[in-house]
Amino acid sequence: MSLHLVEAFLEMMSAERGAARNTIEAYRRDLTDYAGFLKRQGKSAETAEREQIVAYLSDLDAQGLSASSAARRLSALRQFHKFLCADQIRPDDPTRIVASPRARRPLPNVLSVAEVDLLLSTAEAGANAEASPAKHEAALRLYVLLELLYATGMRVSELVGLRRAAVMRDASFLTITGKGNKERIVPVNDRARDAVKMWLATLPVQPWLFPANGEEGHLSRQVFARDLKGLAGRAGIAVARVAPHVLRHAFASHLLQGGADLRVVQTLLGHADISTTQIYTHVLDEKLRTLVESHHPLADKN
Repeated sequence: MSLHLVEAFLEMMSAERGAARNTIEAYRRDLTDYAGFLKRQGKSAETAEREQIVAYLSDLDAQGLSASSAARRLSALRQFHKFLCADQIRPDDPTRIVASPRARRPLPNVLSVAEVDLLLSTAEAGANAEASPAKHEAALRLYVLLELLYATGMRVSELVGLRRAAVMRDASFLTITGKGNKERIVPVNDRARDAVKMWLATLPVQPWLFPANGEEGHLSRQVFARDLKGLAGRAGIAVARVAPHVLRHAFASHLLQGGADLRVVQTLLGHADISTTQIYTHVLDEKLRTLVESHHPLADKN
């Protein structure tokens, strides 16, 4: 790509749009880099097509450039190619139907099945240990909370705010009130069901499943998070890796690892849009890769 086209564009930006010096220099760096890429591809600004624009963005991603920086780079390319079209240097704009890079949602921190099992067994041991009535109640409550969270994948706000009436059919199902006051019914596994029944046997008649003396009448998220981190420390798991939402992530990831359908997981988590649930597809990607490597007839068996 002739760099004189870049300089002509920069002159226009300065003279007609009053772009600041720093802006001009940023455009010069971006477009010079773009010019170098096109030259390596045997193309120029006059001949580049959408394919080269997409390849350039992929190259930036491979270099580790952030999505926001790549989007800014694409913006510079768009303005440059619009300039070329306006000056009739080329008839079309190859950037017109190229999607802007978007930041990837970070993968959730997920505990392994063994780590979750260690948390549950530590909590269960605490609930069965000899202690004062107050300490025994707190330990039993923590165990029940943990069993329910891992069994259902509830949001922590949904969990601590459960009403006693949410427990259905001999504790085999729960009615969960989620965002927008939307209700969903989720099954409860045997361990969590037995834990809930044991907990209910200790409760006086009142509306909340996890009552507390605060203004809301039920346990706060902060108290549960604090107790959960204490449990992690006793279990020998890094405290920074454990929080209520991490157990929700573990629930979803472990279900997918076990073969659950993504739509089923969406329903259980209470996601209105499946695109929210798709953050967990990294689990499916790894499972499919392992499946192909293990069963493909040409896979290396050594």
